[in-house]
Amino acid sequence: MSSPDIKTLSARIDSLVELADRLMADNRKLREREQALLGERDDLQKKNELAKARVEAIILRLKALEAQEQDQD
Repeated sequence: MSSPDIKTLSARIDSLVELADRLMADNRKLREREQALLGERDDLQKKNELAKARVEAIILRLKALEAQEQDQD
């Protein structure tokens, strides 16, 4: 192999190593972001369930009040 071929090959290998490093860093960041988003989703689901339970409790109280008013009439 001639010297220019070796230099070209070496340059391409260096480029591939840099690309691989960037891709690994990007992948790591994406995995971290995914974990953060999954945690946020879990928190939002818990808040949604709590809000749903509160609304259902309010509806039940309103129905009970309505039933009491009908009984009084």
